[in-house]
Amino acid sequence: MNFDFNQTHFEVFQLPAAFALDTKALEAQYRALQATWHPDRFAGSDDTEKRVSLQVATRLNEGYQTLKSPVSRARYLLKLNGVDTQEETNTAMPMDFLMNQMIWREHIAEGKASQNVERLEELNHELRQEIGAMEDELSRLIDDEARYDDAAMIVRKMRFMERLDQEIGNAIESVLY
Repeated sequence: MNFDFNQTHFEVFQLPAAFALDTKALEAQYRALQATWHPDRFAGSDDTEKRVSLQVATRLNEGYQTLKSPVSRARYLLKLNGVDTQEETNTAMPMDFLMNQMIWREHIAEGKASQNVERLEELNHELRQEIGAMEDELSRLIDDEARYDDAAMIVRKMRFMERLDQEIGNAIESVLY
């Protein structure tokens, strides 16, 4: 019953500390570790072992969720490299990015008002392409160039994109239901 709580999430799952991630390997490692450390396996153990298994299972879930999400993974990698993304405090964004945000929101509102699910789904597809391009840029900035401050800006932008994704999903739901 030995688990090193000082390991990074990448070390726990035996993966390289990189933005580009083999999600199938992450999933396989997660399942294997969960099978080993699941609290149900320690039901007949003493209280200390039960508590440790619960702590490990919690740590595994936290690590899996962090690494599975591209934005969370980037944020975590930046933190490991001493960079705070300042998502809560630094809301400064390039003007063209903010203008694009306004345009996205107008298109979403128009699609919702006209109850045009097809248009909303097109917007969703376009947004996914933009998010994919941002993920590619994060991979380059973090893994290839170690330009962490520039990567932090992309993470902040992706937070905006996540909100747009949610708005599109909500608009589609409101039209369908």
